[in-house]
Amino acid sequence: MKICVVGIGYVGLVTASCLAEAGNDVICVDNDEEKIGGLKNGAIPIYEPGLTEIVKRNEKLGRLSFTTVLKEGIDNSVIIFLAVGTPSASDGSADMSAIFSVAGEIGENLREYRIIATKSTVPVGTGEKVTEIIKSKTDVAFDYVSNPEFLKEGSAVDDFMRPDRIIVGTTNDDVRQKMSQLYSSFMRRGNRIMFMDTVSAEMTKYAANTMLATRISFMNELSALCEKVGADIEQVRQGLGSDSRIGRSFLFAGVGYGGSCFPKDVRALIHTGTEYGIEMAMAKAVHQANVNQQERFTKRVKDYFAGKEKETVLAVWGLAFKARTDDVRESPAISCIEKFLEFGMKIKAYDPEACETGLAALEGKIEVASNGYDVLDDADALVILTDWQEFRNPDFEVIVTKLKKPIIFDGRNLYNPEVVSKAGIEYHSIGRK
Repeated sequence: MKICVVGIGYVGLVTASCLAEAGNDVICVDNDEEKIGGLKNGAIPIYEPGLTEIVKRNEKLGRLSFTTVLKEGIDNSVIIFLAVGTPSASDGSADMSAIFSVAGEIGENLREYRIIATKSTVPVGTGEKVTEIIKSKTDVAFDYVSNPEFLKEGSAVDDFMRPDRIIVGTTNDDVRQKMSQLYSSFMRRGNRIMFMDTVSAEMTKYAANTMLATRISFMNELSALCEKVGADIEQVRQGLGSDSRIGRSFLFAGVGYGGSCFPKDVRALIHTGTEYGIEMAMAKAVHQANVNQQERFTKRVKDYFAGKEKETVLAVWGLAFKARTDDVRESPAISCIEKFLEFGMKIKAYDPEACETGLAALEGKIEVASNGYDVLDDADALVILTDWQEFRNPDFEVIVTKLKKPIIFDGRNLYNPEVVSKAGIEYHSIGRK
């Protein structure tokens, strides 16, 4: 099948490359000339495990191509996926300017019937608005589909290839058949396509992300109470997760959630509720709990070095918002570091993939190193902010030797407190004694 994907960020590039891997001919369109030029020369703009190999293989086979000309994609495709960004606007709503701009350009260039499918996370009612925009530009027939993505950064390729579910928002039987044909290659574990109306598909995406964010915020809020009463959040997590009605996913306490989805989608759901006169009290609490957790953690570090903040050097492990990505958008690590800098502390940081993006996000105000142990030299404490695998079993003897005083503030609860204590390290974690 001939496919066009507009917007080659995380979602767009993963979608395009995985569809090409399934044998489709895919044209990738983006208005960023530098990005498209880099892709043509084999430069992958994001770090995502397994993605580079798929992109290069399918480009070599001629199934994946790149262009800045949208008309080229429209003219040579049956389905046009919209995967452009919908960042938060100043009022918390989703900024839809890119989606609406692309919709207008599609309308101006549409010459034959096409299916327009939105992958971007968009507010309820977007399908109707996009349809109106395209219809205002052309009399050519088309159909609109809401097809939200459910990809986790760090495992996005695997999520696409082996999906839990694929949600398709359309009531048109012909379109359902076409979308079923497109996704048939990914249904070897059973038919996991769920059809529903467009509005319900749009709502499902926001509901899913807000529910996951809720679980994280609940555990983080509970961790604060555990510290006060003397309970251990890790033991509580195990007891809670063993309940089949609850499950074990997204129950880890830490320094909060971040990334390109959860923060903006929670805010957007709150904004949508306000538009329709519904107070999203739980979503508001989820957002505030996330803010509180980061402030609580940074205050603990600040209070420890009270009166000596400007003389304090912190070694930080982790800049990305989660492991297996270089994405620092709304990363709790970046947020915490910004607060440390406001306190007057000096930061030396390491991240396996996000040093460059983290340094840019922090405007060069920190030092970065290519090795985690290098940032420990003459630092007053080690602060762990991202749960990379390589941080989980470090050489504690080296940490003790390099730090001025062996202290760890663990924002991800990576270690057994008894093991760290026996190594001679003062250990501060989340929600534990």
